[in-house]
Amino acid sequence: MSMNPDTRYKVMLLIQVVIGGVLLRMAWFMLWPWGWQATVGVVLVAVGYVGIFIARLQLGPSFSVTPQAYKLVTHGLYSKIRNPIYVFGMVLVIGICTVVQQPVLWIMVPVLLVAQARRAQVEARVLEAKFGEEYGRYRGSTWF
Repeated sequence: MSMNPDTRYKVMLLIQVVIGGVLLRMAWFMLWPWGWQATVGVVLVAVGYVGIFIARLQLGPSFSVTPQAYKLVTHGLYSKIRNPIYVFGMVLVIGICTVVQQPVLWIMVPVLLVAQARRAQVEARVLEAKFGEEYGRYRGSTWF
């Protein structure tokens, strides 16, 4: 049984909210008493998580795991940042690294940055093939 894009979108948002709640509850109990690093890290995680949630909300049913071009979304966060899910994902990962304080985890940051930049390039080609000059103008007026 396959879900229509609108239902799949709502289910994914619900899953994201539940996961966020569970992680917040775990962080609250695991990090008490809070030091400055935990505080900074949790703030970064929260900003990253909320940013991803808002970006997913604004993207709506156009979200897909594989690069596809349903609709060119240019409002909200997407009016300034072409890939806000990637940007806020990096903020979230940096927050996690700050909280956990395991130096080996910091290796994820440049690896993830390279992977996201490559994925953004693939997505840009797909969007350019579908929307042409409209995407070119949009790309010229936004960051990453």
